[in-house]
Amino acid sequence: GSNHSGGILGGISTGQDLIVRFAVKPTSSILTPRNSIKKNGEPIEVITKGRHDPCVGIRAVPVAEAMMACVILDHILLHRGQIGENQGMIG
Repeated sequence: GSNHSGGILGGISTGQDLIVRFAVKPTSSILTPRNSIKKNGEPIEVITKGRHDPCVGIRAVPVAEAMMACVILDHILLHRGQIGENQGMIG
């Protein structure tokens, strides 16, 4: 069958793969002058000119996957605490 619900219907798993989508807001360039130092330790003022926004979307994927794993584990532990058994679950 189709999995248009992403594997969750009304907060209950359908047993299908979980499909998660998320959006990442672009980071902005900081135009405020900042104090820094050169490699030799000499002080310097860093000034950003123009737009130099890094792409954090690629780095956000493993963070989102880890957060999803934490949420799933949290719900498994909540279920185990309420039911008092661990049928077919981890640990």
